[in-house]
Amino acid sequence: MYIGIDCGTQGTKAIVVDSQQKKVIAVGYAAHEIIENSEGRREQQPQWWTAALVSAFHEAVKLAKIEPHLIRGIGVSGQQHGLVMLDENDQPLYNAKLWCDTETAAENAEFIQLLGGNEQAFAQLGIMPQTGYTASKIAWFRKHYPEQYQRIAKIMLPHDYLNYWLTGHFCMEYGDASGTGYFDVANRQWDLDAFRLLAPELDPQKVLAPLVSAEQKIGTIRPEIAKLLGLSPQVIVSTGGGDNMMGAIGTGNIKQGIATMSLGTSGTLYAYTDTPLSDLPMEIANFCSSTGGWLPLVCVMNMTSANKKVMDLLQIDVKKFNEFIQQSPIGAEGITILPFFNGERVPPLPQAKASILGLDAANFTQANLCRAMMEAASFTLRYGLDLFRQAGLSTSQIRLIGGGAKSAVWRQMIADIMNTEVVCLKEEEAAALGGAIQAMWANGEGELTELCQDFVHLDEESVVQPKPQSFVEYERIYQRYLTLLQQYYA
Repeated sequence: MYIGIDCGTQGTKAIVVDSQQKKVIAVGYAAHEIIENSEGRREQQPQWWTAALVSAFHEAVKLAKIEPHLIRGIGVSGQQHGLVMLDENDQPLYNAKLWCDTETAAENAEFIQLLGGNEQAFAQLGIMPQTGYTASKIAWFRKHYPEQYQRIAKIMLPHDYLNYWLTGHFCMEYGDASGTGYFDVANRQWDLDAFRLLAPELDPQKVLAPLVSAEQKIGTIRPEIAKLLGLSPQVIVSTGGGDNMMGAIGTGNIKQGIATMSLGTSGTLYAYTDTPLSDLPMEIANFCSSTGGWLPLVCVMNMTSANKKVMDLLQIDVKKFNEFIQQSPIGAEGITILPFFNGERVPPLPQAKASILGLDAANFTQANLCRAMMEAASFTLRYGLDLFRQAGLSTSQIRLIGGGAKSAVWRQMIADIMNTEVVCLKEEEAAALGGAIQAMWANGEGELTELCQDFVHLDEESVVQPKPQSFVEYERIYQRYLTLLQQYYA
């Protein structure tokens, strides 16, 4: 048995994978709180994650009806970019600022200027630092909490914090490190010059984690954690990685020609390449993969979170939301939403606000609001897909994951808007599954390609083909969306 952990924004999932039956046999879940305000603050306390991991783990093991001593390994997936800072006693100095925190927009702009501007920053790092990345969070903390900043002993990302809690080993894997903003993605190493611009008083040799490659195990579980979880002290922990990197493994996206699209709190689109791509648009993040290659990625900030805003407003559930969408025609009778409730990363609009446009006395209905919101969320990813196609990345099939993938009406909408075949996975928890597969790989259970073939299963019943006429209609509505985007945020 292997455990895959996925520490996300809204909660932590733990899955139990049977390596002999080659399937997921149980899933546990525990929710997280979030600290937020209208200025873009999005934070969590790291101890919430460990508490959620314990709760989700015990639920999964109970549902699996197995003895914990049968478990051989754990792999952790975590939300990317979050900043965890520990003092010399391993206590958090502040809340973890999350990937979706946009409070540090000014500090990110200042960091890019210190690097010499957009072109120079992109050339130096191979990636454009974004407000959601870790770098600007460090600069923000230095500015606002100078005394606590001086006490930083370790800088981590969320999945590293969980690994450290599990094993006591302080390290970081290349894929997740790619999203810090002070990492050279082409050469797979810390960019110490960039880090010194952010934190000149800190010693990078001490506060930055040693880098490790993804096929390694970082150690065995600490005795006190083994006792807490009922595990053998011989249980290994793999390097783990960012949720997108683990999601790539969990969807079999480890070779060129496959694209994964996640409809979660945020939306992501990514595809594997063997080498770092040159001449990419700056909006594409050319992350390292957790499989030895690269994972060009586009992330948008408002996906199921945007839909939830409408559901909360109208006091309806997901079922009713989907029913309303089917009652409204393509284009929502003229309503267009620019859904930037959390600002936006692609295009780079970290301080943007949302807008609802085109309302009149006839079209202002619940059904049209619901459809306009889902179309808007989909258009943000279509914007990213256009960037992929401009860069020459193939999208012959999109593997769809995340909570939004469960909606049949949304799957068809994605296929029509993207004009591409869409398929879901039988295992819904792709990031957690990727963590479990990586743990098997690290523990010598087989080569990664073979493990993905054995454990990643496409749901053939979910395959959706684009409808040519619907694509034509959506294309007209999408152009309207782009025009309004330009008008309001130029």
